[in-house]
Amino acid sequence: MTERPHIVLVCVDEMRADAMGVAGNPHIDTPNLDDLARGGYRFTRAYSATPTCVPARVAMFTGKSPSLHGRYGYREGISFPEAYPVTLQSTLREAGYQSFGVGKMHVFPDRARCGFDEVLLHDGFLHTSRRLSRGPSAMIDDYVDFLRRETGDPRADYQETGIGCNAMTARPWEREERLHPTRWVADESFRFLERRDPTRPFFLYMSFHRPHAPFDPPGWLWDKYRARSGPRRRMGDWVSRFDQHRRDHGVEAEFGAQKESVHEDVRAGYYGSIEFIDQQINRLREKLSDEGLADNTIIAFVSDHGEMLGDHDMYRKSVAYEGSARIPFLLHIPPALREGWGEGGEVDAIAELRDVMPTLLDAAGVQIPESVDGRSLRPALAAREPVREHLHGEHLIGSLGRHSMQWIRSQRYKYVWLSGDGHEQLFDLEADPGELHDLAADPAHAEELVRHRRWLVEELRGREEGYVDGDRLVAGRTPQSEASWVQDHALL
Repeated sequence: MTERPHIVLVCVDEMRADAMGVAGNPHIDTPNLDDLARGGYRFTRAYSATPTCVPARVAMFTGKSPSLHGRYGYREGISFPEAYPVTLQSTLREAGYQSFGVGKMHVFPDRARCGFDEVLLHDGFLHTSRRLSRGPSAMIDDYVDFLRRETGDPRADYQETGIGCNAMTARPWEREERLHPTRWVADESFRFLERRDPTRPFFLYMSFHRPHAPFDPPGWLWDKYRARSGPRRRMGDWVSRFDQHRRDHGVEAEFGAQKESVHEDVRAGYYGSIEFIDQQINRLREKLSDEGLADNTIIAFVSDHGEMLGDHDMYRKSVAYEGSARIPFLLHIPPALREGWGEGGEVDAIAELRDVMPTLLDAAGVQIPESVDGRSLRPALAAREPVREHLHGEHLIGSLGRHSMQWIRSQRYKYVWLSGDGHEQLFDLEADPGELHDLAADPAHAEELVRHRRWLVEELRGREEGYVDGDRLVAGRTPQSEASWVQDHALL
């Protein structure tokens, strides 16, 4: 077999695309991610088409769009192996790779390997798992086992500080830095690099639970960012349209104002958590160098979705707006492996999580399965060609009313349609990257509105919800539930 490159896929949870120095953010220090980006490729228009934890990971693992993988919202308890037998890791394993996953998988059942040879888990707060095990369990969370062994406390719990798993509260990490889940993911990943089979190429999946809540970085990072000013929150001229759905000051509210002190706490915890991950990226690259692997290892860095972080009085994710849906996507290919991939730098082709699988398989010289409708990004890198004219995304939401939030991201614009009441939005992302001005009612943009609406009609044509009648969108239809999709596919 021709020697294949090693692959490391680093996935973080809930990181915004603009939460890096290299993305022009002067309020956060990410020197190692910045270096990775400058020495490789940074996709400036990368998105998560279904921006919450579970469906985003389904897209990344399977290379499928929402219309194929069927996960339009967040729902636990669906059997991943039965639904998705072909994954990035199973395909690489069949090609001779040793595959190892550490950290957040967010699949059911918890110990399902989904194509990995071995998995060490720390999913964070999984409602279904905690309910079945009546709390944190070392049987379903390897980090819990580690924490209890290292502290000598048989009841130690990663949630015992009282900070909720989706709460807009924050505080510094109370234990030694070496016991933090971020350090644990890195340390266990490096142990794999030391213990791997040296006769085979490897695929390492490093999946950090942070910067998802709880926002609890080590104390020195908390102090650093609590004392530092942050960026101004964006506030669109359209926000009042959703005022009836506000939950101001709600601890887990997705839409609603927070006190400025609460917002600053959350921002400090969030930015501090990202910089702590940034340090692990440096450790990873040093470890690869120590093991003699740096010249033959591809590194991809992505997030499953973003975090609104107060923009438009929104927090958390699931919505189509840039803070939630746009993600960091970095690709480092060592110089010796770059033939046919083009020079590094910023890439403005529209990319999505479903493209991770075919891109990495292409880089490894492994055939892309027919089940994949994501696209290899090699043409975008080699010739700076677009890989798609537009991207379709969707997610079930409740924060702005009960809707399926459908959206189209084209080369310049974003079009949003809320299925419950048919409300439309149009943003010019070139002139207005913060989505401050809704142009849907502007006569000067009527043709763009119609063009994007037609694209969405074609994307939704034939859907069982009845979103399309002829050439028009139909509001008020009940979104297809994941429960019915699971029943249709005989997975329960």
